[in-house]
Amino acid sequence: MTNPLRYEVLNLYKNLLYLGKEYPKGADYFRTRLKAAFLKNKDVKEPEKIKELLARGEFVMKELEALYFLRKYRALKQRYYEEDGK
Repeated sequence: MTNPLRYEVLNLYKNLLYLGKEYPKGADYFRTRLKAAFLKNKDVKEPEKIKELLARGEFVMKELEALYFLRKYRALKQRYYEEDGK
């Protein structure tokens, strides 16, 4: 793969692997799904299509970050605020 976008693809894969460590269904589940998604698109050669896939991957990365921040917010809220029924 001598594509100039190779570095970006590898960087996206590494970032998603890192974010997948705290995935709710487990890191192994996330890792297998991530690998399958990247292997499915390994034969894509057109730069436009690669850029579209990179944009989709960055969107998934942002969604994962939002999921983790929401989970952290909910945990803090449960710790410091009582429910109305109590």
